[in-house]
Amino acid sequence: MTTVLLVRHGRTTANASGVLAGRTPGVELDERGREQANALAQRIAAVPLAAVICSPLERTRQTAEALLVGRRDTPLYIDEQLNECDYGHWAGRDLKTLAKEPLWKTVQAHPAAAVFPGGEGMAAMSARAVTAIRTWNASLGEHATYAVVSHGDIIKAIAADALGMHLDLFQRIQADPCSVTVIRYTLTRPFILRLNDTGGDVAALIPPKRRGKSRKTLASEAVVGGGAGAD
Repeated sequence: MTTVLLVRHGRTTANASGVLAGRTPGVELDERGREQANALAQRIAAVPLAAVICSPLERTRQTAEALLVGRRDTPLYIDEQLNECDYGHWAGRDLKTLAKEPLWKTVQAHPAAAVFPGGEGMAAMSARAVTAIRTWNASLGEHATYAVVSHGDIIKAIAADALGMHLDLFQRIQADPCSVTVIRYTLTRPFILRLNDTGGDVAALIPPKRRGKSRKTLASEAVVGGGAGAD
C-alpha cells in the first residue's frame, strides 16, 4: 500500500482577493495561509512521511516547508508535473470577470474539453498529474506514506482518477486551502480515505504494523458492509 496525502497550499493573497493566480510568480501565503500551514503541520506531525513533494510555485513551497518543520530526515522534492494548471491568458485576472467568458461554462460543465487560451487543456493537466503520482508511488515503494503539496485543480483531478470518475465530473470535488485528501493505492484499486479534510484526528493515517504476506492481498480488498474502520 502506498498512501498519498494530497495537500492544497494555504490561502494566498490572490485567493483572498478573488484572483486566479495560476502560475503568476510572487503569489505567496497570506497571514491566514501561514496559520493554516502551521496548523496542518502540527496536525499531521505523528504521520511518518517518506517524502514531501511540491509544485515549484512559491505558495506550495511555503506550505511544504511548514510541513517539514521537525522532520530532519524527510526530503523535499520539487516536481514540475504537479505544477498549477497553466491557465494562460486567464492567469492574474479577476474570477468575477472570468465567469463572464464563454469558456467558463465549458470549464464548469465539460472540463475535459477546456483548453485555456495561451495555456494548457484540463485533460492534459489531469494526465500529467496522475502520471506524476503513479511515478512517485513506484519510486517511493508500496509501503510509503508521502505528502504532495499542490493546487486545487491538480488535487481534484488526481482524486477523480482514484474515484474512477470522468474528468467532466471533477468539479463535484472540493479542495480547500490546506485541506488534505488521502488516497491509498493498492494492487487492486485506490481507496479514498479522506476528501477535503480540514480538521480532526489523523491517527488512522499512521500505517499499521505489517502483518506478513497475507496483508498485501487483504489491503487491496473492499470490506463488504463497510467494516469496523480504524481502531
